[in-house]
Amino acid sequence: MTAETPSTESDGGENLGPFQRWARSAIQNPEKVYRAMFYVVTVFFLVTTLFPFYWLLVLAVTPENQAYALVPNGFDPSAFVDVFDAVAFARFMFNSLLLATVTTVFVLLIASLAGYVFGRLRFPGRRPLMLIVLAVSYFPPAAFLLPLFRLFTGNIPGLGFVELYNTPGAMILPFSALFLPLSIFILTTFYGQIPDGLEDAARVEGTTRLGALFRVIMPLSAPGVATAGVLTFIAVYNEYFFSSLMTNGEAATWSPIVRGILQLQQAGQFEVTYGMMAAGSIIAVLPVAILVVVAQEKIVSGLTSGALKE
Repeated sequence: MTAETPSTESDGGENLGPFQRWARSAIQNPEKVYRAMFYVVTVFFLVTTLFPFYWLLVLAVTPENQAYALVPNGFDPSAFVDVFDAVAFARFMFNSLLLATVTTVFVLLIASLAGYVFGRLRFPGRRPLMLIVLAVSYFPPAAFLLPLFRLFTGNIPGLGFVELYNTPGAMILPFSALFLPLSIFILTTFYGQIPDGLEDAARVEGTTRLGALFRVIMPLSAPGVATAGVLTFIAVYNEYFFSSLMTNGEAATWSPIVRGILQLQQAGQFEVTYGMMAAGSIIAVLPVAILVVVAQEKIVSGLTSGALKE
């Protein structure tokens, strides 16, 4: 008689270890693994993204005489009020909002015209010219600093009338030149996907090319316009390089919000006021956060309405 050896394959996995049972379950149901990986990546992304904002909030509400910890030792929101008393923080924020808004409108206007030309018209040298426009965005901003500074301070012979130092123009013009190529590329891609029949129908009814651009093409390309506008607004709102060198640092001379946050560092007499700097950072982020939430809904609604029209 031959002795029968116990089988571990037909016993339902009772003799398997925890890792072996998990591996068998993953092979039999791979969607469970994908779902678990998604949760792990999502939690990791949320923790790494939101923790800096949580730490800013902890610094802002922790009383000055208490040590900083992961959980606030007390609650004192007075830093959010002291920010506006220590420096002209409201004016710094107004400067950034105005500069970002004006630059975004100017960039979208020029990028829409250029995007229409590159995306819907066919002419010799269109692709090389588009590459030249995009090449501008590859240059570091510091490469334009010296000539622009000499120009805006009136130190170029024959161009003394262009003196723009300590004015919004000294920042809006460089911002527009730096962020215009990306907006042109985005709008060119979207405008090129609009069917020619829609524009032809508008032209037949007597609309000019500009009328067709602003009445037909731009509304149908709302996701692209919103994306270009949001990227430009955020980049200009957070910009510090040109704005710190083209002004003397005072709020009355159109210095940006970043300069205001740095000035909060000197608000304390003998120590760095981390609480006020954290409170100022949170206040400065709020307009951009609201814009991103609103723009996200606009982009989704634009994609949905375009899909329904198709």
